[in-house]
Amino acid sequence: MSRTAHQDLHSERGALRGEHPGRSRNPVIKVADLGWLEFEKPDLARAEVFALDFGFSVAARTPDALWLRGTFAGPPCMVIRRGRTSRFIGPVFRAAEPADLDRLARATGTDVREADVPGGGKVVDLLDPSGFPVRVAHCAERLPELPGQRPLLLNFGTDHRRTNTTQRPPREPARIQRLGHVVLETRVFARALGWYLDTLGMIVSDFLYLDGRRDRGPTMAFIRCDLGGVPADHHTLAMHLGPGSGYVHSAYQVTDLDAIAAGGEYLGERGYRRSWGIGRHIQGSQLFDYWRDPDRFMLEHFADGDLFSCDVEPGWAPMSTSGLAQWGPPATRDFLGATPSPAKLREVLHALRGDNELDPARLLGLLKAVNS
Repeated sequence: MSRTAHQDLHSERGALRGEHPGRSRNPVIKVADLGWLEFEKPDLARAEVFALDFGFSVAARTPDALWLRGTFAGPPCMVIRRGRTSRFIGPVFRAAEPADLDRLARATGTDVREADVPGGGKVVDLLDPSGFPVRVAHCAERLPELPGQRPLLLNFGTDHRRTNTTQRPPREPARIQRLGHVVLETRVFARALGWYLDTLGMIVSDFLYLDGRRDRGPTMAFIRCDLGGVPADHHTLAMHLGPGSGYVHSAYQVTDLDAIAAGGEYLGERGYRRSWGIGRHIQGSQLFDYWRDPDRFMLEHFADGDLFSCDVEPGWAPMSTSGLAQWGPPATRDFLGATPSPAKLREVLHALRGDNELDPARLLGLLKAVNS
């Protein structure tokens, strides 16, 4: 698509001739959404305290697992299983139909098995090229809707929707509505991208590339589900090339900006640490606020994200820190993962010696992007 065609859409630039199309011609299946995320932590009681403060509700609790949910009807958002260390296990995507699991199992040489999700269901276990366990599930039952926060009634200029009453958003947790997306870092970006497009039928909303090195292809992708003419979140999965391999953050939708701000005040009063925010992104347009849980996993409250149908082609933009937000405070080193440490240095050296897509030129390009 030409540059002109992208003006006033979501990116000033489209693909050049011969660049990645951002979708597969014949995917195995097309997943409908992100189902939930799986973690392990040694202290489930501490994890539950943070979860309630952040705005989750408890869907189910056993001695060895904590299932968390939002207020919307559907699957849970997260399961935290008891483990020896705190770690991210992997994402679980939601199949549109039970038959999709059979098709996926045949294509990948795996089996369909029972899912240990509240309400029951079926699941297929896969491994992506980065080494992340990826599961695709179909739930037998949807969790029922819970009472949620109502958006504030706002006055706009001469459009007066609220009279003879005041605004007093309560200082309380920003009630999570649903899981929105997960962001992963990988040393094999191109291979992983191809796998998600070919296997799960996802499509790219936006590509980012290293400034001056567009000819080497993208180094980050914001990827959505292909629901045909039904608009889907701008990104359900985002991935970027880096020296590490693992979880970066996950994002959870809340009602509006006041829920983000009041929920953030509530978290701050309880001693939790904001990583970055409040602001509004460029790719995806979300209002955002990022926090660290007691195990230093990053979680995001967001509202007002973009929705794209299948006919919107990928945008292309250079990768830069300044390009992360339309407004808000400068991105922190904590958010960027740019705080120097011996562990980070070992990670970089391991990546440069390994069989992956990171080389010294790309590493320097990533460092430049972090500081631009």
